[in-house]
Amino acid sequence: MTLMQWFIFILIIQVIHGLGTWKLYIKAGRQAWEAFIPVYNGVVLMKIINRPWWWIILLFLPIVNLIMLIVVWVETARSFGKNTKLDTFLAVATLGFYNFYLNYIADVEYVKDRNIQPKSSSGEWTSSILFAIVAATIVHTYFIQPFTIPSSSLEKSLLVGDFLFVSKFHYGARIPMTTVGAPMVHDTIPILNKKSYLFNDRFEERKTSWINKLQLPYMRLPGFEKIDRNDIVVFNQPADTLRDMDVFTPDRNYYKPIDKKTNLVKRCVAIAGDTLEVRDGYVYINGKQNVLPDRAHLQFSYYVQPKTNQFNAKYLKERYDITDGFRIINNQNTYGFSAISDEALAKFKNHPNVASIIPIKDEKGRRDPNIFPHHPDYKWNIDFFGPLYIPEEGKTIDINLEVLPLYKRVITEYEGNTLQVKGNQILINGQVTNTYTFKQNYYWMMGDNRHNSVDARRWGFVPFDHVLGKPVFIWMSWDGFPNARWERFFTTVSGSGKATSYFIPFLVILFGWIGFNKWRARRKDKS
Repeated sequence: MTLMQWFIFILIIQVIHGLGTWKLYIKAGRQAWEAFIPVYNGVVLMKIINRPWWWIILLFLPIVNLIMLIVVWVETARSFGKNTKLDTFLAVATLGFYNFYLNYIADVEYVKDRNIQPKSSSGEWTSSILFAIVAATIVHTYFIQPFTIPSSSLEKSLLVGDFLFVSKFHYGARIPMTTVGAPMVHDTIPILNKKSYLFNDRFEERKTSWINKLQLPYMRLPGFEKIDRNDIVVFNQPADTLRDMDVFTPDRNYYKPIDKKTNLVKRCVAIAGDTLEVRDGYVYINGKQNVLPDRAHLQFSYYVQPKTNQFNAKYLKERYDITDGFRIINNQNTYGFSAISDEALAKFKNHPNVASIIPIKDEKGRRDPNIFPHHPDYKWNIDFFGPLYIPEEGKTIDINLEVLPLYKRVITEYEGNTLQVKGNQILINGQVTNTYTFKQNYYWMMGDNRHNSVDARRWGFVPFDHVLGKPVFIWMSWDGFPNARWERFFTTVSGSGKATSYFIPFLVILFGWIGFNKWRARRKDKS
């Protein structure tokens, strides 16, 4: 729904609320009209149920409001003497319409200065759990989200098994677009393996489904910095579909809301307004080779021919820091390394058992059909790609049949226009045009592990509305249980030089704080 449609929907909800509670407002010593005024009626209701006024803010936060509405329905019934388990069940099961029964049929009286403390241990546990979920959902949605590194595409900078804190507020927290879903989970509920949100993913019905109309339009809170070149960014995969997570289908962007697409982490090598080109595996921005931060390490694939016996995988990993080990390519005892950094290669080439090392690089001009823009006129591959202009908000480009494959998905899927080609003419929203002005910024996300990364070379641009946040902190790291990488605990993601672990200072502060609180408690008991 559009913002105007949501505004009308909220007004209707206010009318329903007023019709179902105006007599209850009167019994609580208020005026009947106060039940109908948007927002103000919520503030008054918080006074009636003896709860803080700022609860009304929680009622307007997507996902959080689903929990808070249930709490308010129950608290309203209890404020008028309905405290039994049956009353609680009816308040929840009727989606708040139990208030109509209390308002028009039941003979209830307002309980002034009601004790809001739970009357049983189970009630206290329930209350604590609910508000812990609310607080955690707010932090998870608008401030910091935990994230786990699932693949080796940014190996050396971020390792498989790193547990990150991702900042939502650096680039501005995105307001949840999916309004009905489980809190603090992404697209699937763990264990149950069921979809965690309400959405009709059937292509035939997706545009007309009333469920899908509950989606909020894209909105984002202000951030305090912009995405820079070489920033590591967490984002929703633009080409993700619900039907198959592993197979990229470039024209099937239908089955998931933006905020429920798969979360990925890559390095932003080009920002809006840049011209990108990949030459022999290396990225060039505006004609100059991209220089990565000193913590980043590019990795490529190689063929290695040994002189005599086989290599020892464990020894190679420990001595030469070879990420993914190796595998036999053919019967001639030739090995293929899928990820070796330039630094590791410089050491490894002097190994006494190495006869030759040959880079595994694609040829310039050979078309890989799996590479963006998936069009026969563009003979690009993972090692030779571009040049390609990265769209910038407000900038206008000439549009013709030659460049259309590059920006068709931007124009239609990401910016919501209709597009037709009639002969040599291009029609956007029914109008013949030869130019197009972009509505938002786009970015080019790639992995440092250049031959072992499914990135923008496969699915193209990442719109800013798909950006989730910026990884800022590694709080834990495991190289397969129970092997902990202690040197990576409590280290920063960005910065220059070797990462410093703040784990020991954290433990000192933590135990110091615990000891101080115990000392203060004992001192209070004595006094």
